[in-house]
Amino acid sequence: MSELGMNTVSFAGRAAASSQFKATYAEGMGLVEETAAFLDGPGRAAAKVLPRQASVLYAAESMRLTTRLMQMASWLLLQRAVNNGEMSRDQVLSEKSKVRLDGFNVDRNAPGWNDLPEAFRDLVERSLRLQNRIALLDREIYRPAEEEFLPDNENSVQAQLNLLRTAFNAG
Repeated sequence: MSELGMNTVSFAGRAAASSQFKATYAEGMGLVEETAAFLDGPGRAAAKVLPRQASVLYAAESMRLTTRLMQMASWLLLQRAVNNGEMSRDQVLSEKSKVRLDGFNVDRNAPGWNDLPEAFRDLVERSLRLQNRIALLDREIYRPAEEEFLPDNENSVQAQLNLLRTAFNAG
């Protein structure tokens, strides 16, 4: 390992405790509240008049959406706890193993998808974008220490370009 590698700054670790994290936290918790309000109000009314196929899809996607949001909210709360010194990183690692930030994808080609309320589809899309950003942040913060340093033979510019592509494709 080179001397340069030993002095590498963890930008992800800094980002987790920054205003960027606070904004992500606020966005995530706001999306949870907005989704709950929609599903309990306009979404409930809209679901009653959906065609049968769209109604079944709405029920399934509503469950996926709420599960996705609860998983993200759990991760955000754990990260906030470690940022505030309420939990150690090891405690968070133990707890976050119960949190899923992958899966829960959507089949936009499913029969009935276009019959779903536009506001509901928007909530689903926004939750997926947020899920991708949180999963990326999670990988950056909690990857094993030995992965934080690039091997001497790896092109660091190419590695950074790959990270940027991942970030932009996720968002």
